[in-house]
Amino acid sequence: MARPRTFDMDQALDRALDVFWRKGYEGATLVDLTAAMGINPPSLYAAFGNKESLFCKALERYDALRNAFWDEAIRKPTALEVAQSLLNGAAKFMTDPCHPRGCLGVQGALVCGDEARAVRTALETQRAAGQAKVRERLKLAKKERDLPGGSDPAVLARYLTTVIEGMAVQAAAGASRKDLERVADTALRAWPN
Repeated sequence: MARPRTFDMDQALDRALDVFWRKGYEGATLVDLTAAMGINPPSLYAAFGNKESLFCKALERYDALRNAFWDEAIRKPTALEVAQSLLNGAAKFMTDPCHPRGCLGVQGALVCGDEARAVRTALETQRAAGQAKVRERLKLAKKERDLPGGSDPAVLARYLTTVIEGMAVQAAAGASRKDLERVADTALRAWPN
């Protein structure tokens, strides 16, 4: 008969997320994960499956955190306000002292080798979904004539997400919120009027 769990699943998953966020998928060892989660390897496997499935569950948790500011930004009334909110929200989120700096989706992808193809694919899917949300919102803005007629919503969405991903790398390297807000302000100067 299986023994009942003696740990809090949500708390353990939050701790695993922290490890993956700081070290990336391949950098996070089972020793790192089980020590942070306060469990032994058999408990990790019984509760979460293997390291890859644990990462995917942690990525879902991360998405919920990140999507809070993304969804708020997407609801802004103008395309410019969407862009401002995304860039400034990213600066705040990526430097928040309550969690690791930078972006799990970017940092995790930077160190994924061929053995972690499924994880890399999950991260690429996550980033593509964020870009698609922005693109769809900007398509609406163009239809409503909130963007100039010659604007390409797909290119603008890629531009914003590329800047945000670069900000993530800078945040992980120690850039301050103020530094990233300056980057956001500079990026917005290229926004179509």
